[in-house]
Amino acid sequence: MPENANNAEKTPIVKCVTVGLFEENCYLYACPETREAVIIDPGDEPEKILAAIQELQLIPRYIINTHGHIDHICAIDAISEHFPVPLAIHPADVPLYTDEQTAQEYGRTAPLVRRKPDILLQEGDSISFGTLTLDVIHTPGHTPGGICLISQPYCVFSGDTLFYRSIGRTDFVGGNYVQIEQSIRSKLYTLEDDLVVFPGHGQPTTIIEEKYENPFVAAEE
Repeated sequence: MPENANNAEKTPIVKCVTVGLFEENCYLYACPETREAVIIDPGDEPEKILAAIQELQLIPRYIINTHGHIDHICAIDAISEHFPVPLAIHPADVPLYTDEQTAQEYGRTAPLVRRKPDILLQEGDSISFGTLTLDVIHTPGHTPGGICLISQPYCVFSGDTLFYRSIGRTDFVGGNYVQIEQSIRSKLYTLEDDLVVFPGHGQPTTIIEEKYENPFVAAEE
């Protein structure tokens, strides 16, 4: 068998399902050997997410939130009816699940998420499934409990911290520009240059591209 074919068999499955009014990226990240998967940020349109899971014949093991904003959490309960797997989020963003004011602003019923989280993620935690592991780094700035998920040597799921040529907004309640700048410089730009960045909105990028091309936060020389 050619070497590149063998490598392809080991490459993780990444399926982006873009959902909702805000075109949020929900990711299905799966082990190609076992089909075990995590569901990252199921924000809306649960039927689209469930259809993708079925199409790829995945076995969800966890639901993980990179942060608690409304566009990243509104499909959690519906997905959980089909896959009642552990739900994980940083503790600082748990209050966003039950934020009545946000629900009212967008015509939703509070609480936005009825489930209680099963796992409160902290810096340095890891989540394993199949042959894959996601390492948690705390990257506050967009929200107090924002996290990114690193899967060596493949990719990082950056939530709304880092985007293609952009960064997360800091003008919402709990946002802080100094924090997000520090999170990006000290925790993301110090990762391997060739890691693919899968953001919460928009197209993928890489660490090295953003270090030198991002107009909002440049790498320190």
